Amino acid sequence: MIERSTAVALIGDRYHNSDYIRTALGKTLVRDLELTIDFTDEVQRLNSEILNNYRMLIIFRDSMIWPNGYGTSSTISDPPLPKYENRSIHWMTKEQGQAVKDFVNAGGMALFYHNTTYIAAGNEIFQEVLGATTEGHPPTRPFKVRITNPNHPIMQGVNDFIVTDEQHFMTLDIDPKFVFMESINEDGLTHQDMGTSCHAGWAYDYGQGRVCYLAPGHTIAALWNPEYEKIQQNAVRWLMKQI
Repeated sequence: MIERSTAVALIGDRYHNSDYIRTALGKTLVRDLELTIDFTDEVQRLNSEILNNYRMLIIFRDSMIWPNGYGTSSTISDPPLPKYENRSIHWMTKEQGQAVKDFVNAGGMALFYHNTTYIAAGNEIFQEVLGATTEGHPPTRPFKVRITNPNHPIMQGVNDFIVTDEQHFMTLDIDPKFVFMESINEDGLTHQDMGTSCHAGWAYDYGQGRVCYLAPGHTIAALWNPEYEKIQQNAVRWLMKQI
């Protein structure tokens, strides 16, 4: 009998290739932590039937799918390609948002990375579980991740660190007491009118389950920062109530 994996990970989108995510988490969570994960980039596999086979859900992708591709206007082809509308749509349905909510509410664990705040912008049910929605991000550049709650179990043995990554900004819906780290641009560079810093990680109980969000993740170098690896591994342990 084949033993079921502990987690299912929905990963990859137009701007975040599945391969670097699978490679990064394959080292930090699978190899180093021995967490068993089934990876998929098929968004329709996020449903109640699938989630019932797992204890943990990992999402590391944004809100968009592109049914007609990314545009063909600059492509040379003979005969010419048909003209397709270069337009994205939100993939998560209300039913899928409800499936995530029901999964966590019933005792499931959810680890959300980086650009999942974009999903919340188009799905109120998912937003309620995640606890925030995106306000966008500036171009990739260096910033510091500062620990704001060193007493949180996920912050055990972790120090401030610097990454070159997308500094994601978001509007927080949950109590700020659940936040344990923030991102801050020490060069004084801002994003829109939101200043130089924003929440970068939080965790809280949701129903009978648990939720954790971690903002860095646009590059494999950021994901493999030694301090950030500790956070990711501690997050899994916290979700599983091992620490």
